Amino acid sequence: MYSILASIDPVAFSLGPISVRWYGVIIAAGILLAFFVGQREMVKRGLHPEFLTDLLIWAVPLAIVGARIYYVIFQWDHYKDNPGEIIQIWNGGIAIHGALIASVIVAYIFTKRRNTSFLKVADILAPSILIGQAVGRWGNFINQEAHGGEVSRTFLENLYIPDWIINQMYIDGAYYHPTFLYESMWSLVGIIILLLLRRVNLVRGEMFFFYMIWYSVGRFFIEDMRTDSLVANGLRAAQIVSVIAIVLAVALIIYRRVAIKNPPHYKDE
Repeated sequence: MYSILASIDPVAFSLGPISVRWYGVIIAAGILLAFFVGQREMVKRGLHPEFLTDLLIWAVPLAIVGARIYYVIFQWDHYKDNPGEIIQIWNGGIAIHGALIASVIVAYIFTKRRNTSFLKVADILAPSILIGQAVGRWGNFINQEAHGGEVSRTFLENLYIPDWIINQMYIDGAYYHPTFLYESMWSLVGIIILLLLRRVNLVRGEMFFFYMIWYSVGRFFIEDMRTDSLVANGLRAAQIVSVIAIVLAVALIIYRRVAIKNPPHYKDE
């Protein structure tokens, strides 16, 4: 008989009546780590040291808003009857695709106003985006959400993951696929590949397009395991968006390679 440890408390600490949840702490940690990695490369590539800080002042809050709006739209049948829950992001319920869409729009407008290449900035930040995603998924782990279907404890033990992860996957009397872990590990591999691709000096934009392809391929298959997928017309929304992102990224790579003569590369000033 296995001994089941108590689930990890989602509250990290309290400051009087205010409870600070691990979900928010982990998301913040992911953003900070992504910032430090991106900042170093931005300065190396000749951008102003405060460029990324100024961008994030706009991008982070609007990304959170975008992530929540995306989620609420696909769960409107619930939130229309519970409008007070719409702002309760500390209980989970933000969608990464919503955050990404909002961030891209903000970054595009910001770079245009700063007379800077959007694709240059997107290339520089591609590894940082994956860093934020790899770390952020552990917030889902703490909240015991975004998991896959039911599995046995033996299945999880055969993955050679620590007991504290296995125990947290014990939810309401059953064990579940740790899809948060699968996506976090997939993102980690993508980070390593992107950092290596910096040495290849690809055509400008292709680092970001590779990110779109890499993340979308992994998300497409991992999404198929999840039990909490957002659905549109009977189809999983994340899979639809993933396919669109892959097709768009591949098309842009081909188009820019064919249509643009002597295109700028990653390391070009």
